[in-house]
Amino acid sequence: MELAVYSLKGEDTGRKVTLSDAIFGLEVNEHVMYLDVKQYLANQRQGTHKSKQRNEVHGTTKKLKKQKGTGGARAGSMKSGVFVGGGRMFGPQPRDYNFKLNKKTKRVARLSALSSLAKDGKISVVENIAMDAPRTKDFLAIMTGLKLNNGKKTMLVTGEVNKNVILSARNLQKVKVSTPIGLNTHDLLNTDTLLISEDGMASLVELYSTAE
Repeated sequence: MELAVYSLKGEDTGRKVTLSDAIFGLEVNEHVMYLDVKQYLANQRQGTHKSKQRNEVHGTTKKLKKQKGTGGARAGSMKSGVFVGGGRMFGPQPRDYNFKLNKKTKRVARLSALSSLAKDGKISVVENIAMDAPRTKDFLAIMTGLKLNNGKKTMLVTGEVNKNVILSARNLQKVKVSTPIGLNTHDLLNTDTLLISEDGMASLVELYSTAE
């Protein structure tokens, strides 16, 4: 599959980029993508939820009534979860939601996400973006020229970390900037357009062409 390379003004430069079948032409493995997204979201959880059990709430431990003869259920403490103000039964406790996922599985998931975007026609290639200073207005003009300032989500992939580009795009809610090594399956599936610069495409091919 060949894609045209656009200038920062949205004009066709006449250059073409061929998408590697080893990266953008693989069979999409939805289950592996699900596992990778599940791990990503699990890693975002702080796991600090906590409720008090009956041994942690304040209250008397005196037996409320005699064991037998009242006609009601036996009760030993006001801290029981059946009473208002008592501890919570089987409540949430702090825990770590992280779980292990093999590196090769994550690799397949990212390649599946890239292949899915390619099949859906959601990948565009732009010439290298260089900014002398961080300026959101200038970056927004680039997005407008590429017809991507439409309220939809865009992920820009550059060849290397460009602080000026990152700072210029940081204030735009629908735009994310990343390098090939920083891509993850969740963000790839959560974007409407994957905008790749020419040096970003070269870095992406180099990254995934290396041996596993």
